[in-house]
Amino acid sequence: MTLQLPVLVQTPAHSNLGGALSYESDTAHPPGTLVRVPLGQREILGIVWDTLEEAPALDPGVRLRSIAAPLDGVAPLTAAWRQLVQFAAQYYQRSAGEVALAALPPQLRELTGEQMARRLKKHQGASADKSSSTTEKSSLVALTTEQQQVLGAMADRTGPFLLFGNTGSGKTEVYLRRVEALLSQDAEAQALLMVPEINLTPQLEARVRERFQHWGEEAIVSMHSGMTPAQRLRSWLLAHTGRARIVLGTRMAIFASLPRLRLIVVDEEHDPSYKQQEGARYSARDLAVYRGRLEQAQVILGSATPSLESWHQSRSATDTDRGGRYIRLNMPSRIGAGSLPRVRRVDMNHQPRKTIFSAPLLQAIRERVARQEQVLILLNRRGYAPVLHCAECGWKSACSHCSAFRVFHKLDRTLRCHHCGFTQRVPRQCPACGNADLGMFGRGTEQLEEQMTQLLGDSVRADGAGLRIARIDADSTRLKGALEQQLAQVHSGEVDVLIGTQMIAKGHDFRRVTLVAALDPDGALFSSDFRAPERLFSLLMQAAGRAGRDARLSLAQGCEMWVQTSHPTHPLFDALKQHDYVSFAEQQLKERQLAGMPPFSAQALVRAEARTQEAAQAYLSAVREAGEEIVQGLQAEGFPLESAPLSLYPAVPMSLQRVANVERAQMLVECPSRPVLQAFLARWHAQLHAIRASHRQVIRWAIDVDPLSI
Repeated sequence: MTLQLPVLVQTPAHSNLGGALSYESDTAHPPGTLVRVPLGQREILGIVWDTLEEAPALDPGVRLRSIAAPLDGVAPLTAAWRQLVQFAAQYYQRSAGEVALAALPPQLRELTGEQMARRLKKHQGASADKSSSTTEKSSLVALTTEQQQVLGAMADRTGPFLLFGNTGSGKTEVYLRRVEALLSQDAEAQALLMVPEINLTPQLEARVRERFQHWGEEAIVSMHSGMTPAQRLRSWLLAHTGRARIVLGTRMAIFASLPRLRLIVVDEEHDPSYKQQEGARYSARDLAVYRGRLEQAQVILGSATPSLESWHQSRSATDTDRGGRYIRLNMPSRIGAGSLPRVRRVDMNHQPRKTIFSAPLLQAIRERVARQEQVLILLNRRGYAPVLHCAECGWKSACSHCSAFRVFHKLDRTLRCHHCGFTQRVPRQCPACGNADLGMFGRGTEQLEEQMTQLLGDSVRADGAGLRIARIDADSTRLKGALEQQLAQVHSGEVDVLIGTQMIAKGHDFRRVTLVAALDPDGALFSSDFRAPERLFSLLMQAAGRAGRDARLSLAQGCEMWVQTSHPTHPLFDALKQHDYVSFAEQQLKERQLAGMPPFSAQALVRAEARTQEAAQAYLSAVREAGEEIVQGLQAEGFPLESAPLSLYPAVPMSLQRVANVERAQMLVECPSRPVLQAFLARWHAQLHAIRASHRQVIRWAIDVDPLSI
């Protein structure tokens, strides 16, 4: 008997083939089975999605194509995993096939059935060779009273939990203890530990392997985009078969196949890196909460500076009257009686013009390095100078392909666009007027490194060697393994002064750093993006947390954070000086509530890209008109639009209007009710596809639900 089975395949994002395709099969394959199917002239991977009770009637003359073969040896994906994918696709307005297949390892999508069988046999043989290797369980450190209280609350309640712990308070130890408790109760249980960036994965993996080495090598795997295709496939198979008990990863790991998932940890849950910015624009943090509820897994969101959305949704564990989706657990104290750094503000209005390092800060740096302590300098701008310019005619190093300036990189004498990659040699004279005296606006980490080398050139270490100044940013860590090598040098004490971007400001346990300096943070204070102050406060708090992590140094010498600013009386810096996240969060939430902004409203952005700005905005104006008709239909259906009005704003250019010769525009949709917004988007999505057909100049469009930047 020939069966008709629905199979999800990875169709193009705007092909309007969002659902499963029908195929014939002589064998009944259960939902979740991975199969090879023909599509056009190719044979690709698909997923049997669900069993149809009655196959839909086909038009006369239509003949279904047959499933080529299943991937034998790979167990079907679970119902919970399929439901997670279905929810993500519906909520973020993408096709289920795109989300499901993108969640699988690239190599898995390419292998035939025979190749997969050989790969599985190889993995099974390797597992057998390693199965006999066991080591003793590592000893545990003593817990603080706060850690014990938090772990007790997690044992008594289901969560989700918002672990609000200061930097250095021991949140990672709480994660590991909770992993050990849950996985020891169930010999088949699995845990997922997520970090926001790839560069934080190695140190977490080293700590987890040290703690759980008695479980064997295969019990712990990593998942992130920096791994090779073979490594990603191996990790996925170990997790899918249950041999991997602990999975560490970045945002992509939220879609890992974990059939016995019992715990999800989202460390630094506030970090914007958890939001995917291409393709399906999902939030891994929000999906973690949904997946935990779906699979009855405990969820822990951890941060010293929680996102305002999570803070608003949380309540104290002892507050039974106040509502809130998350239970908030506090750990305000640092391990070992260490203190948070003293915050000192330097008013740059009283410093000589073009001063990079103020005299008091420079003296403090000299004193720290003389005591063999480390200094961290934060400037969230790479390169040597953001803009090269001519004072005679006003020429600036604008990118010819983007609405941005090319950054001057002195090391290789290039002007480089950080958006499209367009790179040219630095001109010997002004391209417009021929003036040979070109100047610079602003400064980046390269310039800081050069300036610091000149200022401390006469200083020496206790052993007589010269001071070592290092820089960590996206340019200095391009080569594979460069970041790990540089971080190892910092941890070993070889580096005296570390200069870098936000890459060094979060998650790293630099034991000998006693002074952190933040330079030029004022740009975010007056940004048009309403989330900019939240991001700046979080970055500065996280950077401050790198200082004084060794209680012995903290108590003996004291630790400091210096902030060089032209607006020292700004309320944000007042809250930073007191390390008072609570007052900062409450003040920001009051402002957002008055303005009707998230988390007090739900938002979605529609972005369009075309060769001209007029074409992009014309498309968005057309879909706005269609959207207004849908709003009228929703009102007729009884949706509460009087109490939860749905606003469609006019199309405007994006803040970075042109990238790689492509014009970009956006329009905002906003509603106080998330269910109303979702009902609108579900009806509007088809209109976006249909209207695109009559706007051929539009290259691509996308819906971004819960956008992080507008």
